[in-house]
Amino acid sequence: MSEAKSYFFCGIGGSGMLPLALIVQGRGHEVKGSDRTLDQGRLAPKFEYLRARGIELFPQDGSGLTRADQILVTSAAIEETVRDVVKAKERGAARVNRPELLAELFNAAETGIAVGGTSGKSTVTGMIGWILHALGRDPTVMNGAVMKNFAGADAPFASALVGAGPDFVSEVDESDGSIALYAPRVAVLNNVTLDHKSLDELRHLFRDFAARAETVVLNLDDDETRLLAAALRPDKLRTYSFADPSADLFGSAVEEAPFAVSFRIDNVPVRLQVPGRHNAENALAALAACEAIGVPLAEAAGALAGFTGLRRRFELVGEAGGVSVIDDFGHNPDKIAATLRTLHAFPGRLLLFFQPHGYGPLQTMKDALIETFARGMAPDDVLIMPDPVYYGGTTSREVGSGDIVDGVVAAGRKAEHIPERAQCGQRLAGLARPGDRIVVMGARDDTLTQFAEDILERLTR
Repeated sequence: MSEAKSYFFCGIGGSGMLPLALIVQGRGHEVKGSDRTLDQGRLAPKFEYLRARGIELFPQDGSGLTRADQILVTSAAIEETVRDVVKAKERGAARVNRPELLAELFNAAETGIAVGGTSGKSTVTGMIGWILHALGRDPTVMNGAVMKNFAGADAPFASALVGAGPDFVSEVDESDGSIALYAPRVAVLNNVTLDHKSLDELRHLFRDFAARAETVVLNLDDDETRLLAAALRPDKLRTYSFADPSADLFGSAVEEAPFAVSFRIDNVPVRLQVPGRHNAENALAALAACEAIGVPLAEAAGALAGFTGLRRRFELVGEAGGVSVIDDFGHNPDKIAATLRTLHAFPGRLLLFFQPHGYGPLQTMKDALIETFARGMAPDDVLIMPDPVYYGGTTSREVGSGDIVDGVVAAGRKAEHIPERAQCGQRLAGLARPGDRIVVMGARDDTLTQFAEDILERLTR
């Protein structure tokens, strides 16, 4: 990608598209784009930010594609009937999908660090990126979430960092199989649990992902990744654990606080500004990855103390009337279980709002979600679920939120299905009493943060 080119991102506001567009622009290429969310008049600040960065935006009607030398970039969510796609074909413009373009950039880097796994990818990516940045290595970072360390008034959607150094840190996705495109120097694998694909499919994808890497960072505390470690050459492994002292990085003395956690690796203290044992595990993964490229452990741990987390990852929106409102990305059983464990380490009833991120994932995860809530909720906790996010398409709607609620109730916990999200907000605010924690959970919907803020405003009133 040394020669300057012109890229048109169809769906540029997406969580995977926006940071890639910024990285491509940062490499000296022309970037333009469209988004149906922009056409619908939603999420205006995101598009104002892109315009402020010099990216010209168009309606998603094909009007932005005017030349054959433009390259159309699409995500998996873009249908062949979208006018941008039709117009690109008419113009004879080349087309590339998002993961193909990201893999091209990533594989060209001197030191590629790819972060995979079902849960924790964005956080580990952010942690590694912050460590390398804080230590002056000037990395490029591709993340699916806004990194709070790099966000500010002039960069409110900082999910990418464009650096001039040799390091390229990126989370890589298994849900669409695109993880197979990456050839990392260091592959990080946190865990393998049920999400978008069956476990058999995930095992195959992650085994091949690990085989392509020069060094593989693996979590010995996860059953699936431990099995994978046993199948790989020991000389390419870098392992971490809180349970197995034979791991290369062995963590101990974990101490949790409501919005922090600390632990030790031998005589090196690690202190985090993000909560939960799962974030201690994420930190071990990040430190192991940095060690694999030559960063001394003590220096990396010192830098990590300055990491302030990601947006929508157990983010405190505010407090009103003794009630805390937390915005969280939890959307699969593993992430939801981690959030519930972190919250139940301290007193207070949980009022849980969970918006499924589609009918397809709900069908795949139905039984696991029911079990997760039934096990993770306390008797006084309440789960409120609206209907899943639905942007159209032909996916089966056979399993809905009501099926999850029925299963949770049958297991002896309190749950309600309220189809309309606005009514869920009213119900949560009406139930809340001092000492409660309201937790808004869900993915693939940028308006959930505003929903959480609206609940806080309702409580304030």
